[in-house]
Amino acid sequence: MERDAFPVVSPAPVVRRDPAIDLVRFTCLLLVVAAHCMMVSPALLKGGTVTTDNVLMDQGWFTPVAWGLMIVPLFFVLGGVTGLESWRRLRARGGTGFAFAQLRLLRLVRPAMALLAVMWGGLWLALLLGVHPQVIQLMAAGAAMPLWFLAAYLTAQLSVPLMARLHEHAPLLTFAALVAAIITIDSLRGALPVLAFTNLIFVWCAVQQLGFFMADGFFERRSRTWLVGAIVSSNLVLGLVTGVAVYPGNMVVNINPPNLCLLLLGISQAATLQLLHGGITWLAGVGWVQKIIAVAGRRSMTVYLWHLPLLVGMSGLLLLTDVPKPLAGTAEWWWARIPVFFAVVALLVPVVWLFGRLENRPTAASHARGPSRTAVVTAAVVVLIPVADAAFNGLTLALLGGGAACFALSVLLLGRVPTPVLPPAFAVKFPAQRSSHGPTLPEPGFSANLEP
Repeated sequence: MERDAFPVVSPAPVVRRDPAIDLVRFTCLLLVVAAHCMMVSPALLKGGTVTTDNVLMDQGWFTPVAWGLMIVPLFFVLGGVTGLESWRRLRARGGTGFAFAQLRLLRLVRPAMALLAVMWGGLWLALLLGVHPQVIQLMAAGAAMPLWFLAAYLTAQLSVPLMARLHEHAPLLTFAALVAAIITIDSLRGALPVLAFTNLIFVWCAVQQLGFFMADGFFERRSRTWLVGAIVSSNLVLGLVTGVAVYPGNMVVNINPPNLCLLLLGISQAATLQLLHGGITWLAGVGWVQKIIAVAGRRSMTVYLWHLPLLVGMSGLLLLTDVPKPLAGTAEWWWARIPVFFAVVALLVPVVWLFGRLENRPTAASHARGPSRTAVVTAAVVVLIPVADAAFNGLTLALLGGGAACFALSVLLLGRVPTPVLPPAFAVKFPAQRSSHGPTLPEPGFSANLEP
């Protein structure tokens, strides 16, 4: 009778990773690294100061190329697929939205905490060794570029339990409401520019919803003609709104703060992904591709966070050497991007080896108790405040140290609190109570595709 009154929650079925998602995410990450290698071009001036040019943004041909290669929306589509599947599996095991938030915060915050701490210590050491403060500030600001993505992605992922519930009850209505909010904010951004930053929530949550639709098989059930029509239609609308100057034609300009253009790109990219899914899956099954993704693909957040600081640091050190430095924008400079790219990849290898383990999916012992709801909410606020400050106002040396401290505090707040192991008799008699107060983190071996 007591066993019927307190049913044990059955574990969620084991779900294999989708190799196509891993391959697409890894390819997108390589494109991001390559693009940043074509942007950074510092030059040493008299007096020890440094200036830098964004060479890629100055090229006339980059605007149409960025239209096709702006793959940030695709990251959020993939995050929607994996986030929804992870949330459903956790919920099937008896997990709550706060448990999901704990998982996502730990997975994203721990790698970022290490980056901020190392950058803060390294730049302070450079300052003490006599490097010009302007150079220090320039390096800090340049390396902070990925942090806006962390703020936006973390916000979208934390919304997954709520958005998943809305999606399950009224998927099309939820998506339509987000689109309406995006258009409304875009319409008011001229009168209230600050309001435009609220689309960091609406745009990326809407793009993430596309991943929800993909996870539920919506795109898979559409015909090839429908998918091609979606790609063509979204790009035609995008061409229309940029052609009449409602939005800028440069997609990099449209990304911060984001606007309707990024959602249109997301629709096109989600349909394209489904259209090519069979071929991508076949390619992901090739032996050597599997081996690369198995090593690098599961350390993608470490690669993303560290590649730009390493690029900026390497470029700064090269200014102090006699290595030939071609003028930015010349043919020699463009050819030099190839060894620069491979040098960054080489620098990433030891970094991934040292810090990549911080991306390991956190697990809890069977006798661990998760943090309180207040601790999870506090940890989220503690993380988002310095990240938002850096995204809006730029990263400084002081903010680096403060951000590292905030991230460390967040990890402590989210840490597991050991509790006494329950006696076997008590555990059998009250299985539901053990489940409700048990670990919020999954048991070892519970894996899934996870965010970059």
